[in-house]
Amino acid sequence: MFRSLKNIDSAHQQSRTMFFTLALFCLAITIYAIYSGHKSVKLALDNIYLLNNGQLMTASAHNVKENRPVEAQDHVKRFHEFFFTLDPDAKAIEYNVSQSLYLADASARREYENLKESGYYNDLIQANISQHIQVDSVAIQPNGDAYYAKCYAHEQIIRATTVTTRDLVSECYLRDVSRSANNPHGFLIERWRVIQNQDLSTEQRR
Repeated sequence: MFRSLKNIDSAHQQSRTMFFTLALFCLAITIYAIYSGHKSVKLALDNIYLLNNGQLMTASAHNVKENRPVEAQDHVKRFHEFFFTLDPDAKAIEYNVSQSLYLADASARREYENLKESGYYNDLIQANISQHIQVDSVAIQPNGDAYYAKCYAHEQIIRATTVTTRDLVSECYLRDVSRSANNPHGFLIERWRVIQNQDLSTEQRR
């Protein structure tokens, strides 16, 4: 009789052990399923699906703030390329400068007005001079809610017989504004000024 009771108690303990083992196993599967489902939903929400000429394309969504310093660098580079890339054509000059002024405040407009009044643009047109800029680097430093930027570039002044290379350094501050077609990065350059613009070399054209 006692042996029978002992066997029953042992079987009961085994049943309890199997039950708890099975329960833990089921709980682990449930937790894994919830985790996998949450991960899949998050991954799906981070993907944007675009339709391009009948083809479905996937683009990933990221936090905008993570990419702001890179956008700030490109904004400064874009501004300088528009402002300093000039050909001997009044309409081309007007277009480039107007595009650059969308990206900056009155400090850039004042520089443009000063150059215009001094006859700089007329001299380019009359002498058939082209001016091109190569931005070497843009250093960005956070400055509270804005950014401080310093741009290092080289200009080429192309005349009929010579090519003059200049070293250009400028500085400015950038603050956030609304994005638009004319200002895709959503920055506005403030307190922009050229702190160095000197000739490095002049070579004869071949």
